[in-house]
Amino acid sequence: MNDELMLERFMLMKERVLEIQEEELVKDPYRDFFRRTAAFITQMLQVYDKLQAGWLDTASLEELEANNQAMYQDILPQNYEKSYGNPSYAQAMLGEEMGQLLSFLYTEIRGMIVFVYENRLFDMTVAMELFIQIYNLFEEETVSAKDVQDAIYWYVSDYSDEMVGHRVREGVDPELNFATNIICGNNLADVRYLYKFGEYVTENEIRMAKFLSDMPQEKLESMARTYTEGYRRGFLAANIDLSKKKTVNIRFQLGFEPMVKAAISQFAKMGLAPVMYRSAVHTVNKRQHMRIGYYGAVPNPQFDYDHKDDQALYLDHEFVQRKLRVLQVAYEQVKTLAGEQAGPAVIETFGETPFAPVKNPKACALSPHQQKLQVSYDNESGQIVNRYIKGDERSFTIIAYPVAEIGPKFEEIFQETVKINTLDNEQYQKIQQSVIDALDQGVRVHIEGMNGNDTNLTVCLQELKNPEKETNFENCVADVNIPVGEVFTSPKLTGTNGILAVSKVFLRGLEYRNLHIRFQDGMIADYICSNFESQEDSKNFIKENLLYHHDTLPLGEFAIGTNTTAYVMAKKYNIGHLLPILIAEKTGPHFAVGDTCYSWSEDTATFNPDGKEITAKDNEVSILRKEDLSKAYFGCHTDITIPYDELGAIWVETRDGERISIIENGKFVLKGTEALNEAFTS
Repeated sequence: MNDELMLERFMLMKERVLEIQEEELVKDPYRDFFRRTAAFITQMLQVYDKLQAGWLDTASLEELEANNQAMYQDILPQNYEKSYGNPSYAQAMLGEEMGQLLSFLYTEIRGMIVFVYENRLFDMTVAMELFIQIYNLFEEETVSAKDVQDAIYWYVSDYSDEMVGHRVREGVDPELNFATNIICGNNLADVRYLYKFGEYVTENEIRMAKFLSDMPQEKLESMARTYTEGYRRGFLAANIDLSKKKTVNIRFQLGFEPMVKAAISQFAKMGLAPVMYRSAVHTVNKRQHMRIGYYGAVPNPQFDYDHKDDQALYLDHEFVQRKLRVLQVAYEQVKTLAGEQAGPAVIETFGETPFAPVKNPKACALSPHQQKLQVSYDNESGQIVNRYIKGDERSFTIIAYPVAEIGPKFEEIFQETVKINTLDNEQYQKIQQSVIDALDQGVRVHIEGMNGNDTNLTVCLQELKNPEKETNFENCVADVNIPVGEVFTSPKLTGTNGILAVSKVFLRGLEYRNLHIRFQDGMIADYICSNFESQEDSKNFIKENLLYHHDTLPLGEFAIGTNTTAYVMAKKYNIGHLLPILIAEKTGPHFAVGDTCYSWSEDTATFNPDGKEITAKDNEVSILRKEDLSKAYFGCHTDITIPYDELGAIWVETRDGERISIIENGKFVLKGTEALNEAFTS
């Protein structure tokens, strides 16, 4: 569609929305919903006009703050009780069926904030058209919920090609440079730049930006180099040619732009241009409550959680098939760019106020049939993506830093984290080799909890056909996963049995309390936690957010973390519950449910520094890739860590039936690992 026609559609919708606030054509109780939603759209149109006139470059900090608060105020926790974004309030005011549908509509309309800031005329227009279409339905004497749901269904289905297509291009095309231009084209010492993204901004993001922009340039460059060099070393370790790639996907949270700017320059010297996309806005592109990409402060995590399964309103077999076709076409259109994508470089954060979701019975929920459809889509879409961004031709890196929200000792914790991220690779490599040498003598590993931890798990190891040249465990230093500190393997599933337990863990932003998972031959056989009074609610919580609606998942990874320094830091500042899994997984043994660490790259030969080839890359599920890809992968990999103070023992049972202890009562006892205990007494 040409720009002139789209502008005409946009202006028509704009005029119509402005009229609605003065009309009384819709009866109570729906009139208030349409007036308030029309008022929000009008507000965004006014912001759009200001942005087009260059207001962002001239506005004062106070004006920018006021505008930012006004855009997000309706869904903030203190206002959420009476927001139409809250499914409970919407249904109380509008009825169960209509309330659920109109709460979805309101949530989708809120995406206009992003569209306004990025000048995405198409997205603004179709959002307003959906609003007007549903408003027109309510002008009639009678309106059915089916009519409203049909309007939503065809909006998502008809425009999925544009919405999904744009999302795919965002992930590979450096010419879509909205964020890059803000970071590289502004004085980052002037925090007003933060408001140019259109994301929610709080004191946390402002303090982070000021803290980093005030940092000596040499130190900032050093932080960025730890991150970018980890990325480069990941390609070397995996024996992948980085010179064939042209772009790197940078993901971060607002406030880290000074470091990102330094990293962009360093990546450029590797021949890589930045690709940066924000977390998804359209419902068709979201994955539950997760934010993948760059993003600002989360205005209200409960709002995100309440709408994580909104696709229940339109998810059916026909839609899944259409979305898969759209995804295939979208990648085919950018296949050259996709082939040049090197993979993600992620800056994670920790220290935000922990979020334990409240179950909202009024929120949308996937039916059992829809859960199976979602699993099917995730599986097939993963295969499509891998055909264009090949798993054995890309890599990644992840690093984490605390944010100002962590508390009054933020700067002290930040400096400690910088030290942890730059620990001596060679020292850890040598220590970890001692652990691997012991593990490679074994047929199985036993893990036992203590201090109330019920873990009692036996993990079976793959058979080494040539122990002189092969190893089961990767000696992981600070490359793709920063900081240093783990050895890991893909376990043999058959014979892997027992209970994995942890008193409290945060996984992808959600808190799990007293999590227990039982494995039978390496597959999840049962699970429970104490998040909710009802066992059924607790089980559903785990299935939705840890199993991603699969009936079961395999134990894809077993690892032993060796970063006792990180563990001691967490204890010193009482922030263990705030650590991201990236650091937490190095502070004890961890177990990943889902795919192995080598998914989609099993056939790429990789070697430890001692020259031995890592051969434990498949398990009994992933090896099915050679027969049927749809049975081999799950599209998820979630690490669960047992902290040292809940760890009674880790010992190896050798081929000769002997026992080699690695950890006893939370301390390393294996010869060659003594230095790891020094952190406990320092």
